[in-house]
Amino acid sequence: MITTLNLSKKYKNNEVLNIESLEIPKGQSFGLVGNNGAGKTTYFSLLLDLIQPTTGHIINNSIQVNEGEDWKPFTSAFIDESFLIGYLTPEEYFYFIGELRGQNKADIDTLVAQFEDFFHGEILGQKKYLRDLSKGNQKKVGIVAALIGNPEVIILDEPFANLDPTTQIRLKGIIKDLAEKQGVTILISSHDLMHVTDVCDRIVVLEKGRIVKDLVTSEATLKELEAHFAG
Repeated sequence: MITTLNLSKKYKNNEVLNIESLEIPKGQSFGLVGNNGAGKTTYFSLLLDLIQPTTGHIINNSIQVNEGEDWKPFTSAFIDESFLIGYLTPEEYFYFIGELRGQNKADIDTLVAQFEDFFHGEILGQKKYLRDLSKGNQKKVGIVAALIGNPEVIILDEPFANLDPTTQIRLKGIIKDLAEKQGVTILISSHDLMHVTDVCDRIVVLEKGRIVKDLVTSEATLKELEAHFAG
């Protein structure tokens, strides 16, 4: 579903990403791991056409992302709080995203009601602006907003960061359900090797912008990743 070919990104003479070839099939839960500066967020930014590649391209469901916008209706993401609109309440933000994705208020209310346990009573009905929520609660809003409109591709950058253990466990269940039962293609980056091995069918390790490992997740994957990063 997602094809990356001869993709690179340079800032002046500094190459931050170089991926010759990468195929992510439909319905795969795909994990991207690496140390700070490995190129994870750069890759997601290129996939979302937030920055332009130096060379190469990414094709999302037959559409080259930097040459058209027809991939946007079936693709959603939450990268960081810059995706939010700080002066809106969570409810207002959900309705705003729903309107962009052709969903009415009833559709949104039905979806959001499924995540009451994910919100822990701290999001809805609080009359707080998004900018006044904690980092963790902002992340919860961004993740649920990324589910609006039944996207076929969901991209989440560090989704487990700033979340409490109960919410992390619930999020893993949400991700597994989307990939295994609904056939959604999910791309996740994370510094948490345990969480990413729990939810991803496949894990790619980036190092200085290049792929150094491409693993089908098994019982041995976590130890292999820990050994790799231990040096």
